[in-house]
Amino acid sequence: YPLLIVLSNGDKNHEQSDELKVCSSPPERQIVVGICAMMKKSKSKPMTQILERLCKFDYINVVIFPEEVILEEPVEKWPLCDCLISFHSKGFPLDKAVEYAKLRNPLLINDLNMQYYIQDRREVYRILREEGIDLPRYAVLNRDPDNPEECNLVEGEDHVEVNGEVFPKPFVEKPVCAEDHNVYIYYPTSAGGGSQRLFRKIGSRSSVYSPESSVRKTGSYIYEEFMPTDGTDVKVYTVGPDYAHAEARKSPALDGKVERDSEGKEIRYPVMLTSMEKLVARKVCLAFKQTVCGFDLLRANGHSFVCDVNGFSFVKNSMKYYDDCAKVLGNMVMRELAPQFHIPWSIPMEAEDIPIVPTTSGTMMELRCVIAIIRHGDRTPKQKMKMEVRHPLFFELFDKYGGYKSGKLKLKKPKQLQEVLDIARLLLVELGQHTDCEIEEKKSKLEQLKTVLEMYGHFSGINRKVQLTYLRNGQPKASSEEEDSKKDGPSLLLVLKWGGELTPAGRVQAEELGRAFRCMYPGGQGDYAGFPGCGLLRLHSTYRHDLKIYASDEGRVQMTAAAFAKGLLALEGELTPILVQMVKSANMNGLLDSDSDSLTDCQQKVKARLHEIMQKDQELTQDDYQKLAPTGSPSLVNSMKVIENPVKTCDKVYGLIQSLTSQIRKRLEDPKSADLQLYHSETLELMLQRWSKLERDFRTKNGRYDISKIPDIYDCIKYDSQHNASLGLEDTLELFRLSRALADIVIPQEYGISKAEKLDIAQAYCVPLMKKIQLDLQRTHEDEAVNKLHPLYSRGVMSPGRHVRTRLYFTSESHVHSLLSIFRYGGLLDEEKDWQWKQAMDYLSAVSELNYMTQIVIMLYEDNDKPSSEERFHVELHFSPGVKGCEDEENVPLGYGFRPASSEPNQGSLEDLSQDQVDQALPVSEPINIQRRSPMIRNRKTGSMEVPDLSVSGADVMLCSLCSGLFSASALGVSCSAPNLRDYVRTHHHHHRKPPLSPGSLPIGLFSMPAVKRFSVSFARHPTNGFEGCSMVPSIYPLETLHNSLSLKQVDEFLNNVCESSSEAHAKTMKGRPADESAPYVNKKHWAAIKATRTFLPSPNIILHYHQEHHSYLDDLSSAGVEPAQQSS
Repeated sequence: YPLLIVLSNGDKNHEQSDELKVCSSPPERQIVVGICAMMKKSKSKPMTQILERLCKFDYINVVIFPEEVILEEPVEKWPLCDCLISFHSKGFPLDKAVEYAKLRNPLLINDLNMQYYIQDRREVYRILREEGIDLPRYAVLNRDPDNPEECNLVEGEDHVEVNGEVFPKPFVEKPVCAEDHNVYIYYPTSAGGGSQRLFRKIGSRSSVYSPESSVRKTGSYIYEEFMPTDGTDVKVYTVGPDYAHAEARKSPALDGKVERDSEGKEIRYPVMLTSMEKLVARKVCLAFKQTVCGFDLLRANGHSFVCDVNGFSFVKNSMKYYDDCAKVLGNMVMRELAPQFHIPWSIPMEAEDIPIVPTTSGTMMELRCVIAIIRHGDRTPKQKMKMEVRHPLFFELFDKYGGYKSGKLKLKKPKQLQEVLDIARLLLVELGQHTDCEIEEKKSKLEQLKTVLEMYGHFSGINRKVQLTYLRNGQPKASSEEEDSKKDGPSLLLVLKWGGELTPAGRVQAEELGRAFRCMYPGGQGDYAGFPGCGLLRLHSTYRHDLKIYASDEGRVQMTAAAFAKGLLALEGELTPILVQMVKSANMNGLLDSDSDSLTDCQQKVKARLHEIMQKDQELTQDDYQKLAPTGSPSLVNSMKVIENPVKTCDKVYGLIQSLTSQIRKRLEDPKSADLQLYHSETLELMLQRWSKLERDFRTKNGRYDISKIPDIYDCIKYDSQHNASLGLEDTLELFRLSRALADIVIPQEYGISKAEKLDIAQAYCVPLMKKIQLDLQRTHEDEAVNKLHPLYSRGVMSPGRHVRTRLYFTSESHVHSLLSIFRYGGLLDEEKDWQWKQAMDYLSAVSELNYMTQIVIMLYEDNDKPSSEERFHVELHFSPGVKGCEDEENVPLGYGFRPASSEPNQGSLEDLSQDQVDQALPVSEPINIQRRSPMIRNRKTGSMEVPDLSVSGADVMLCSLCSGLFSASALGVSCSAPNLRDYVRTHHHHHRKPPLSPGSLPIGLFSMPAVKRFSVSFARHPTNGFEGCSMVPSIYPLETLHNSLSLKQVDEFLNNVCESSSEAHAKTMKGRPADESAPYVNKKHWAAIKATRTFLPSPNIILHYHQEHHSYLDDLSSAGVEPAQQSS
């Protein structure tokens, strides 16, 4: 016989032949465990570690079958064994192993016949389904290799239909052969299209983004629904039905970059399985008859789905797992074989694992929850055209997509927009041929409809949308001359919206803000210590960060959210994969979307009053000031002083617009500038259309001004002043100044003039969001569905049980205005009694504009030493008015800085001090002045409790302040997605080590030196703008603290009162809602489902599909006030 490797208890590594084994005397007979696998597997580090431990059992010896024996010898010549651990991998002759098992009949740890099934994904899914294990909705496409065209696949632009079952994008395409790792994910056009191509890890990459959007045309595949998992995969490793170890890792589909540690190993963190997941692990282990078995879990929408079963698989780099695995396997072998070998053995009774409850020490406050509501980034001007249509083709389209159900219809999909374009083209052709035909639609409007829909050469839902509203008696007549020309009878109001896309500058703003946002989380440990923003990366990479990002369904808002996530989590590459995985669309229950067409009665009255005051052709009187600015807000009063006479100011604005359009026309006539490329691929022709439309619409035929156009004028001039300043058009600054003064009155006052109106309108927009915020703050106390670290397996993480919950809500201006109104006027605190709140209110009333990237941030801290809940939880409120405007520097309202309540410099450990300095240094843009700090001295706050890394010196802290290049694109000269953040930190740590300083010996200059600006230098050139020229990327105002000593109870009661007081009022004011929908904000599908749960209990499959259809469904039902009992049913 060839030599065998035999491991025994006495001598672990000597060589001996098979005969020696067999002749041992019966009473001391050893149980031989044979390892039959390819050498790469049988000699791997995990296998070696586990076998060494297995040999510590007195009666167990291990024999490893050499690879040449397995491949070349007949099974009769294979070594003998009593128990066989054998598994398939590339090149392994599974047929021979099956033959050997029949011949020798050993105890099989992993069944061999089932391993044929594991190699075919179709069989894996069939078995999972038969066992009742949740898996994503899927369909199998089998292709005949000789006739690949003959198959049941219909491909649309944004979906595929497989065997009659439709899979909208995003969906996953997996080869049926489990050995083929080329899994593709296809993205919808609304998120940017293209696909992510996954493959077996090569170096530091596990996937790559491709612009290809069409599915593969040869080979057989499984198509399945994509599960939104927040960018994390969970790998589960069973050892028998009662033991499962789980590890989380970054999903390969996110940006394809493999996170590796200092030794080059992929970073994974052990996580806790829920009781349901433990049951799934048991079922998988038994169904596939694989004692040692690895499988993949996707955690999505509060549910866990199995998406892959890999068969025999060990955990890498976990000593605790090696101990456990050897113990479980050894006991299993002994339990099965000891009796027949007459070996005295009883099952050892061991205490179950005691869960370690991490406790915190000292009077540290711990950050538990961060909630931020953020407006989207810089966008192209929004444009709108309305026309009344009566042609039968429009009514057919309205009917086709179910418009009659609600009387309204939104068309965003490419196919739908193509149909509108086809109708417009057809009508224009008919109008061209017969001028006397029955087509009532205006030719100029149809031409504009056609032009806009033909822009860009392709459709994308992000770019344009068409809304149709049914008008029973046609549109109301605008004036008496039109009475005769108008027909009676029903018509449709067609509203075409375009523009409003996130610009490259907007992407940069969002990414930079995401990067700066990290600095609000306390500092990390080890490699990350003392560097601004690295604490969050450590929290996130160790799966102690429960992050959910919601965005309204507008493209610019979703892209802002994706760019922010890219900066926040130091991701790389395209936004599309990040958008699809990390950003949940929250448009299902009015959470972040506002239907601007259904204004409340109060809003319509306010608009009418505003129009009336702004039509006065005389100097504004004291009475007007009282009418228009009853709150006495300085920003309003200042704007009114600039305006003096509303009509005269509008005249000036109108004249300046006329001057601008004539300048653009002259430029167009000049052959040199005719083909000039403006910012974001706009042409002079398109710019002229934009301004000409405003010129036409602003001044109506009767000479009055349409005040509702003022925000649009300001929007356009703000955009051109920033992005197209190189054109050198005259008088743009004057137009900017005047339109801004008008807009500073019109925009905020559209959300209410008096305090009562502001509150009423704000509640109409914001109650679902307020309920969700309330839920987020309450739910911070333990949550089963979250990735929890396993305390026993987590090396180097001192508080595995602790979590920080982050909820980010990206939305539009209306929600930010409304939310701020609720905090200002909803009665949270009394200005007279609270000096801090009085200062905050003064600051807010001086802020004239809530610009792009405006943030409202709520932070919740826990003081573990305080027993009563009122003192235990502590809330802070922070605010930033967003991006700096063109002319802003001199008239900025001064706040009181970012003041998270913190301790005096001479308290606490070095880590506290360094972190305190970083907190202070990053967000404040003026030189720090010690007197500006809050006089409220409070205990120091930290994030998850870490052992202080005393190697972080004062010099390192100083370095962090100086190396702002880490967070400043302009300093690095590249887009700082910080891909090599670890390396960056590591090299700086090693190069700049200095002996630690005592807290008292820190250089005083540290506190008086100018603070690092939180963003790249104002109007920095930014490389991500690419060919679009060096556009300006304005920086963003740092956060200002509105209040830093609220109790959770105060905030909770306040939110309760606001939501309750609005429920009845809102039910009355919202027009046209069916009676049954007055329960707050659940859309029709949800409502139907909720009603259905009262009458029957659906099968688990129905609930499964329901979960898949609506992201974060339970979260949103909760926020809509649905009882938990109904949710679970």
